[in-house]
This record gives sequence, structure tokens and C-alpha cells, in this order.
Amino acid sequence: MNKENLNIIYISHSEKGPSGGGKIIYKHSDIINNLGNGFTSQVLHIKKKKNKKWSNSLNKILNINRKKYYGWNINDITINKNFKSEWFKSNIDIKNDFLFDKKKDFIIIPEIFAHLANDLLYKKKILYAIFVQNGYCLHPTNDYKALDKAYRNAKFILSYSKDINKCLKLAFPFCENKIQDTMHAIDKNEFDFSIKKINMITYMPRKLPVHVEHLLFFLKKHLPKSWKTKSIHNLKQKDVYKYLVKSKIFLSFSELEGLGLPPVEAAIAGNKVIGYTGEGGKGYWQEPIFTEIPNGNFSKFIVEILKFIKKGWKNKKFNFGRKKLIRNFSPDLERKKIKIMLNKINSFF
Repeated sequence: MNKENLNIIYISHSEKGPSGGGKIIYKHSDIINNLGNGFTSQVLHIKKKKNKKWSNSLNKILNINRKKYYGWNINDITINKNFKSEWFKSNIDIKNDFLFDKKKDFIIIPEIFAHLANDLLYKKKILYAIFVQNGYCLHPTNDYKALDKAYRNAKFILSYSKDINKCLKLAFPFCENKIQDTMHAIDKNEFDFSIKKINMITYMPRKLPVHVEHLLFFLKKHLPKSWKTKSIHNLKQKDVYKYLVKSKIFLSFSELEGLGLPPVEAAIAGNKVIGYTGEGGKGYWQEPIFTEIPNGNFSKFIVEILKFIKKGWKNKKFNFGRKKLIRNFSPDLERKKIKIMLNKINSFF
């Protein structure tokens, strides 16, 4: 396939806690290294320099430069050497420098760092693509000229949802023909379905903790005593999956996301999912598995929770919808999309 071996380098943040975006980057890099078709892949983790963090914090406190430039710039960043996220299993190859070979390296940079592509890559004639995982994170800086330039010079734009595509076309209309579909798989074999379900409601409070607090307060007087609620915040992936398999209801508090994955994971684990679509979730949000709640409508939230507790979920439509999700988020489809991307990259060299 290759003219010579090509190396696909994913740039990622280096957050310590759970990050769906980071997990997807790791998974894609891992898949490329295991395809056995001559391509290799690495992940390069960047972080903000300590002195830049301090100066930015001081500027905020003193109200300095508040109306001027915001966002990271090339002088702010450094490599987080040997960093590796530990909240899920992976076997990535880590890159620990900014040295790129224009003859064989192709860089995939996330939308949150897209504006850095000009100084980091384009000026050095390094080919790159932008991986957009959230259409609502397309402006990590107010240097809009840098953003436009980064997207114009990208060889293609990776996206895995219709909502992301919609946002891209609004923000950068000139990129419409550059959008390349990709995806993330959820492997049903990672769930232990021998675990018996109990009367438990699970939720992730990270995105909208105030909404969670309100809902749990309003629900308190109505939830049957035989039921309990469980936060699955900041847990390792294996523990998240364990609780999702145990629970019967998952409450979604997604907020402006390209494609919220926890609701899909919860549905595959056999949960009724009630809550916010996060916009990106509308691509798969269908009854009877998913029930959408208008943002902040806590009374409807409670009505739907209690309705499910009373009636349950055992029906053919539920099982059909779950099987459809498993097919649509299959590892085979994920690998197919990545192979298409690699063929495209190969054509640039």
C-alpha cells in the first residue's frame, strides 16, 4: 500500500482524568499499529508550560489583557514526556519530541489545538489533518485568522457525527469537501453481561453538576426505596462498564458534544437512557431506548424515570434498537473507516 512506511502521529492533551476524546485518539493509534499494513502510529502529548499557567492565572486575577488574545500559542506549549492515560487499557507508542519528518510523518491534531498547526506544522511543510471531536470547540482562540489558515491548509478534517459536520460547515464553509468520516467503536465484549442488574440509576455529573444536584433533590421524595442512584465519576473504564451493566437506568447530562459516547455505552449495557442529547446524540437518540429531556426540565425527567421504573423495558423494540447500536458502533466498522483514512494519507506522499 505504501510508497514507504508512513507514521501517523496523533497530538493529544495530557489530562489525568477520564477523557472520551483522549480514549478515541489512543484507540485509533492502537488500531493503526495493529493493522499490519506498513503504517505505524504514535501519540504526542502536549501541555501548557508551568510559567505560562502562572502568568495566565495572574493576568486573570489582575484583569490584565482580558479583552485581547485568548487561547494557547506555540510558545505556551511543551511535551508531557512519557505521559500515558491510565483510566483505560491501551498499548500506544509515545512520541517525546517535536521533530517531524516531512517524508513520512503525517500529523493529526485535535480541534482544540488546531490554530497551533501553522507554527508547529505548516511552516515546516509537515502534512496534517484536524480531528474534530466536538463541533462546539472550534474556537479555542480568538485568533480567527490563524484558525482559518489552519483549516484551509489541513489535508482533510476528521469527523464522526452529523452534528460535527454541521458545525464545521457553519464555521469553515470552505472545508465542506474536506470532511472525512471516521468513528469510534464500542466493543460489546468489554461488558460483563454475567453481572446481574439491580434497581440502580447511574449518571455522570462532570458536565452539568448543577443539573445533577437539582434532579437528585427533586427526585428524592419520589424514588422507591428499593432503588438507588450511583455517580460513576472519575472511575476507570472497567469500573464504569461494571456499574453500567448493573444499572437499569442511565441519566444523560451531555452538554454540546460532538457525539456523547456514555449514553451509547449505557444503552449497549442494557440501560434505559433518559436525559439530554448534547446535540451530537440526536444521531442515535431514538425511543424506546432513549428518551430526550429538554434542558432543565426536571419535572419531565422525574416523570420519565418513574414511568420506566413502573413499566420496565423488556420489549422487542428495545432489543432491536440495542442490536442496531452494537452494529453501528462495531470495531469492524471502525477499522474500515481508519483504513479509508490511511489510503487517503498515502495518496499525499
